[in-house]
Amino acid sequence: MSVVTFKCPNCDAELTFDPETQRFVCNYCQGSFTQTELEAGQPASASDDTAQGAEAPTVSADTGAAVYSCPSCGAEITVDATTAATYCFYCHNPVVLAGRLEGKFMPHKLIPFKISREEAMERFMAWTRKKWFVPKHFFSKKQIEKLTGVYFPYWLVDCDVAGSLTAKAERVRRWRSGNTEYIETSHYMLTREGNIHFEDVIKSALKKANKGLVESVQPFQSSDLIGFSMPYLSGFQAEKRDIEREELQQEVVNDVNIYSRQLLLDTVQGYTSVTPLNSGAHFFNENWDYTLLPVWVLTYQGSNGKTYYYAMNGQTGTVFGRLPVSFGKLSALCGGIFVILSAILLIAGWLF
Repeated sequence: MSVVTFKCPNCDAELTFDPETQRFVCNYCQGSFTQTELEAGQPASASDDTAQGAEAPTVSADTGAAVYSCPSCGAEITVDATTAATYCFYCHNPVVLAGRLEGKFMPHKLIPFKISREEAMERFMAWTRKKWFVPKHFFSKKQIEKLTGVYFPYWLVDCDVAGSLTAKAERVRRWRSGNTEYIETSHYMLTREGNIHFEDVIKSALKKANKGLVESVQPFQSSDLIGFSMPYLSGFQAEKRDIEREELQQEVVNDVNIYSRQLLLDTVQGYTSVTPLNSGAHFFNENWDYTLLPVWVLTYQGSNGKTYYYAMNGQTGTVFGRLPVSFGKLSALCGGIFVILSAILLIAGWLF
């Protein structure tokens, strides 16, 4: 398995991608480079374990987990079946498992991180401060430092459909003449047809991902999509897809049918009531792009054994989270309210 690090052209230290500047930076000599400059200077350094005579990564037949050698310090690191980029847990240098992003698993596109780790931490603290009953430990420095930038794999689907809709409608007219009220009900059969273009219908391509987490940080803005380039993964974690498009085909068809039906229904105006009867969508010009999208993730193991997730869209800042509740804080508040109410009632009884 090819294990890749990206080196600074000036001092040969590891480079990472900086979301704030959208450049590749060296934390040692403070060098800063664009992707074009990296390609021109050929700073990337690839280490192939087998070619260097080191022991080839061992892969578990049951889980797909692999053991690789860090090209910086030589430590052996174990990663699971879908990890494509991570840090060495010993020297903390970023590494990319390039062999997992080759051939059919080479992503077509990605959106680079736009929100830096520092900004993500600040937004996280601002968000949690609004929650009164979060356990104190959740705000600890040790906990917040677990915030991790991860490129999650998705399928983005573009397609054209020929949509159709039939519905029945009613138009009710009321008027009064003298003491008599009249009601006229007219019945209609409606037909709507049209060609509709859909862009970036999004589906998660990772089985182990928390469904609520990866869906709730959407949408992403497709204007920032670029062709996949491996250096953008440096300094972040990345996951390889393990869901193929064939497994998601029917979900996409169902979603597009629903969207098409609603769009056609929205063209019906001027009726008192409309009842859809049948709808359909014939696909053509269908295109699937395997894409990596940026998400900041934090997990917390509660005292009840439940795992809580916090996630932020690494491009737009959209937040999703379910936070634990400190029953100690909740009990203290309820106790305080009880004492205050008891005092008020006691004073009221003494006065009256």
